[in-house]
Amino acid sequence: MQEIHLYNVWSRAELEDCDLRDELAAIKGDVDAIKDRFYRDLEFGTGGLRGVIGAGTNRMNIYTVRKATQGLANYLLQDSDSPSVAISYDSRIKSDTFAKEAARVLSANGIKVYIYDHLMPTPALSFAVRELKCSAGIMITASHNPAKYNGYKVYGSDGCQITIDAANSVLSEINKVDIFHVTIEDFDQALADGNIEYISKEVEEKYLHNVKAQ
Repeated sequence: MQEIHLYNVWSRAELEDCDLRDELAAIKGDVDAIKDRFYRDLEFGTGGLRGVIGAGTNRMNIYTVRKATQGLANYLLQDSDSPSVAISYDSRIKSDTFAKEAARVLSANGIKVYIYDHLMPTPALSFAVRELKCSAGIMITASHNPAKYNGYKVYGSDGCQITIDAANSVLSEINKVDIFHVTIEDFDQALADGNIEYISKEVEEKYLHNVKAQ
C-alpha cells in the first residue's frame, strides 16, 4: 500500500518538528489514520493549500509548505531574474512558523522576501504586494475553517489571488519537488544579509490611511 510506504518514509526521516514525530508514532499500525494522512497530496488551486495541521502529505506542516513554496519559487524564476514576494500570516496555529518556512525557501532560491513581523490580515498582504511591487504574495490563513486547519494562499502581483492558469503552472512545478529535498536558508541569517526584510511600519500606516480614505 502506497500510504504505508509513505508513512514509513516519513517515520524514518529526521523530522525537525517534534509534533510530527509524536503524531506518526501515535498512529503506528492504525491503517485508517495512516491512509487519511498519506492517500494524496494536499490540493493546490487558486486558493492555494488548505488542510488539517499534522503529519503527512495530506496535512499542513512545514514540509508541505516548503514543497509548495519551492514550486512557487521555480514558477516565479521562470519569468524574472529578481522576483520578490510579500508574506503575511494570521493567528492560526503555526501560522508564524509556516510564514517563516516559506521565507526561508524563497530566500534560499535568491528571491527577495518582505514579511510582516507580526500577524496582519489578508488585505494588508494584498496592499503590501502592490506597494512593494512584489511578484507575488503568500498569506498563511485557514480563513473560515475550524481551528485544526491552516492554509497557504498565493497572490499575484496585482494583490489578488492567482488565476487558474497560474495555479496550474505552480502546481506543475510543485509536483516536480521532492518534499524532503527543498533548499532552505536560516531565517535570522537571511534577515541579517538583507535577503529577508521586515515590512516597514510606513507600509502598514499607508495601508491604514488608504482604508480610512474609503
